[in-house]
This record gives sequence, C-alpha cells and structure tokens, in this order.
Amino acid sequence: MKLGVICDGISRDLAHALRVMDEFDLDHAELQFVWDAEVGDHSPEEIARIDAMLKDRGKSVSCLSRHIFAGMTKENVPGDGEHTRHMDALKRVIDMAHVVGSPLVRIMTPRKEQILWGSNGAEKWNVAHGAWDAMLPLIAPAVDVARDAGVTLVVETGNGTMVNSNWTARKLIDDLDAKDALGILWDPGNNCWAHERAWPDGYETARGGYLRHTHIKDVLVDTPKATLEVRRMGEGQLAEQFAPIAAAMNADGHDGVVSLESVYHPGNGDFEEGFRLCVDRFKRIFG
Repeated sequence: MKLGVICDGISRDLAHALRVMDEFDLDHAELQFVWDAEVGDHSPEEIARIDAMLKDRGKSVSCLSRHIFAGMTKENVPGDGEHTRHMDALKRVIDMAHVVGSPLVRIMTPRKEQILWGSNGAEKWNVAHGAWDAMLPLIAPAVDVARDAGVTLVVETGNGTMVNSNWTARKLIDDLDAKDALGILWDPGNNCWAHERAWPDGYETARGGYLRHTHIKDVLVDTPKATLEVRRMGEGQLAEQFAPIAAAMNADGHDGVVSLESVYHPGNGDFEEGFRLCVDRFKRIFG
C-alpha cells in the first residue's frame, strides 16, 4: 500500500512536516496548505522551492488539495463571479501539479442540500428541487480542463458538501460520464455523517475503478446533536472497519495513495502530537 499524509496536518512548515514524514517512512506528501497559503496561491518561486524540498527528501506528491467549489450553492451558475474564481484557482493548481508531479487534484462540491431525491410524496414536499442538476454544469468545465491538462480530478466526500458519500460521488462521475478524468477521494470519516457505512458499503460502491485516493481519520458522529468528535485512530466508530478495508484494498491491488488525515489532537490543540498518536496504528493497518 502507498502511504502518505496530508502535510499540514503535521505542520504548515513544509520542511518540518517532511522531517516528521522521514521519521515514519511515509513517502507520499499530500499538499493542502504550505506556509501561509493554500495550494494554488503560491508564487512560481515558492512552487519551485516546494518542488526542490520534496525532491531533496525523496517525496512524491500524491494530491494537491484545494477547496475548489466548496461554499458554492445551487444559486450559482457557470461563469458567474464565484464559479470563475474557483475555475481560475483550479487552473493555478493544475499548473502547480505539473511542476511538482502530482497526478491528482482535489475538488469539492457545493453546499449540501439535505434531501435530493424522494418518492411517495417526498418528491413534492421534501426534495431540494434542482439542486443536484444545478451542480453538474458547475463541475463539468473542471473535468474538461483536467482532461486537456492531462491530470485527474478527485472529488472528496465531504461533510457539508453535495457529494458526502461514495454513492453520491459515483453518481456525479457517472452523470458527467467522467470516469476517465474524475475519481473518488474517499473520506470514510466524513461519510459517517451521511451514515454510509465504510465497510462494506462504501468500499463496494467505490470499486471498479472509481476509487483514486483515500483519507483516513477516525471519528464519532452524532447527527441529531449536530456534533462531530475526531478520535484517535482505532477509538472511533470506524475502528473495526479499517482492517477489512485495508485487506480489500490489498486483495484488489489498489494502487492509490492512502493519506493519514491528521486532524486529531488529544485535547491540547497539538495536531502533531495527534499525528504521532495515530501514525503507528495507521501504518500497522494499512502498511
């Protein structure tokens, strides 16, 4: 299994994050925030410096993860100011991907409307009519840009986004006929909020070439109380599901990177300490 980490979960100081990666023999760096900027907002000189630092440490880049399309709503339309801003950012991230050799660029999806489809009365009284269909033309131009640029987009299954499960991620890919240029970035911790069980349901849904990249963290969700707690890996509601997921990935010859998403801290705000408390468990299961 190819193992890595989202670097800013350790530190936005990339040099320090890379040193910590070396401590634990993690080879694949996922970049989101470096120094004081999100990927796509660095100067050419800064990108060259990032590339040199990665090469000096022998790290490959698994994914460039910017929050593209996050925060948009069903009121947005292709070509409006907000959509143009996100598309411009996507193009900058793709340019950076070419420099640092990242095969994947993450996108998100607009804000979640809770009920997208229904029947036996729900279709009249409960469904957010048109929300899903309004999203498709926002994402389609990004897929075209990625195809032309020779990179693959991955859509993350998010907490508060329209795609919040592997089922909705796969539907997006199929509706856009975009499996050649768009894959799933599976975050089973996020999918807990949508009550999609990671194993076997989430994994089975992503099989067949849809799954390209994975984020791993453990959580405890309480949807009625609108509460999310990040847990030390192996101590949340995914604890018993990680091992069969890893076994299935190995059996399937999955060649995507699995990134530890270091968003846990033990109550003191120290995310590097949280990383150190989780990484051995992560490597034991997925290594």
